[in-house]
Formats: sequence, structure tokens, C-alpha cells
Amino acid sequence: MFKISFSIKKRVNHIIHIDFSYFSTSNINAIFLKKEKKIIGRIDKVDFPLLELAAIDAKVDTGAYSSCIHCFDIKEIDQTLQCSFLDAVHPEYNGKKFTFKNYDMSAVKSSNGKVEMRYAIRTQIVVFNKTYPITFTLSSRDDMRFPVLIGRKFLSGNFLVDPQLENQSYNQKM
Repeated sequence: MFKISFSIKKRVNHIIHIDFSYFSTSNINAIFLKKEKKIIGRIDKVDFPLLELAAIDAKVDTGAYSSCIHCFDIKEIDQTLQCSFLDAVHPEYNGKKFTFKNYDMSAVKSSNGKVEMRYAIRTQIVVFNKTYPITFTLSSRDDMRFPVLIGRKFLSGNFLVDPQLENQSYNQKM
């Protein structure tokens, strides 16, 4: 039992007794926490069901606003975007070409400060066995260690990042 004391106009002292034994821990969490956030590490393996890709290495980057996926052979033909994800160097490469009718152009400022126009697509990502919508800009990341970069726009509101951890979502699948 908690006792809370306060005074009104410095003359009357009131004591309120609150018994929290009626609340279970989960009820208190439901009352005080709007949404429980998962803790994700600095890298993880994620799935993209609509792109037919599984266990793809992703870097979680709180310094990046948007998310990016390695893509090559990007062509816009008759208001349709065509591309392939990953490349033959990646063991998860499936060689499939994808087409998108709904896509955007996005200005992305890279870590070196240059602004680049990139195509952006919407797809789905599976993290902690839950499917989320995500927007990716398309870029060649063949010189990068990770083919996928997950930025703040996706992480915000859903995840907390612990840079000491790795593969938190992927390890739950096993």
C-alpha cells in the first residue's frame, strides 16, 4: 500500500491511501504504457515476404531517417518500376525481377552530405514474428556490408535500439 500526502493552501494536510494490490503487473502496464516497444539490436536478420526474401542481414541505424534496400538493374518503363533485389554475391539472391506500379521518388541525404534522388517502394518486413509495412529507398549497396539499412522512420514508436545486441528478432524464430 502506498501513502501519498499533499497539502492544499499550506493549511490542510490530506493523506490518501492507495492500495495497488488490486492491479496486476500486466494491468498496470496496460494502464500506464500505451505500447510496449520491442528491443532490437544493432543488426538483425529480417524477412520480406512480398519480395520472397528471408533472413536478410539488416543494419539498424538510428542515424538514418529512411530505410534502404540493395537493389540493382532499376528501370522505369511506362510508369512501371522494374528492379532486382540483392545480387549474385548475396547467398539469399533469388534472381527474380520485380515490378511496382506504386512507387515514389525521394530525396535522400547520404552520410557524406550529398542529396540523391532515389526510387521508394512500399513493402512488408517481418520482425519479431510480426509483419509491418515499410518504405524502402532503392540504392546500390554492393559496397556496403549490409544489404538492408533500417532507419528511424520505421523504428520510431515500435522499437528501442540496444547497440550491444544482435539478431534479437531472428533468434526468436529459432
